[in-house]
Amino acid sequence: MPINTLIVDDEKPARDELAYLLKSFPEVHLVGQGKNGVEALALIKEHSPDLVFLDVQMPGLNGFGVIKKLMDRKGKLPHIVFATAFDNYAVQAFEVNAVDYILKPFDKSRLARAVHRAKKALEADASPTERLETLVTQMGAAKTPPVKLLVKTQQRLFLVDADDVLFASIEDGTITVVSREVEGTSNYRTIEELQTSLDSEIFWRAHRSYLVNINHIKEVVPWFKSSYMLKMADKRSSEVPVSRAQTKRLRELLKM
Repeated sequence: MPINTLIVDDEKPARDELAYLLKSFPEVHLVGQGKNGVEALALIKEHSPDLVFLDVQMPGLNGFGVIKKLMDRKGKLPHIVFATAFDNYAVQAFEVNAVDYILKPFDKSRLARAVHRAKKALEADASPTERLETLVTQMGAAKTPPVKLLVKTQQRLFLVDADDVLFASIEDGTITVVSREVEGTSNYRTIEELQTSLDSEIFWRAHRSYLVNINHIKEVVPWFKSSYMLKMADKRSSEVPVSRAQTKRLRELLKM
């Protein structure tokens, strides 16, 4: 039986190299490639792969974030082979809880071992769910690197920690991200796509055009027809509207 496989890595040369090396394994059937965590979720939903080669460090939703989102869906999880460039602790965790891990740059003989382990796991019909839950717990305890967003401003590209983002808005199809130090445009296409890559306990859709970090709300101002306006903690005290549909959620979030 073919092993339906996905590759997810934000670096195209890494994806190309891995796809080339996997051609040497006739049992591996490559069904798609993704360049970020959001694409990974969409591709896994579309193809239901047996195996995913998943990069750990990606802007936006990283490899562990992908696993958490998949577990939240309560569906069938694919087997995971992590791709990583560093972190001894992570390597130990992968050895115990993932099907396997491969270090960059990729080595064909090491890749062969990973494919063999994946094949054995599939033949044994072993579910990866419990092992991946343990892995996510371990990596959470190890304080995995924060989600970072790519923000473009004045022809420069900045990587911004998600925790430092105050809010994001969309107008005419362009998403603007406002952080503590940087304001610029994002390469995400929709607010929904951006929201998927962020912590749902911190980032809240206050309005169809606005996503806010509840930790950076400075003031809640009563507004028209029993709704509210949020003043954010940036230098301009930017104002973000709260839609009437989200007024109840605002009261719940802030214990109003």
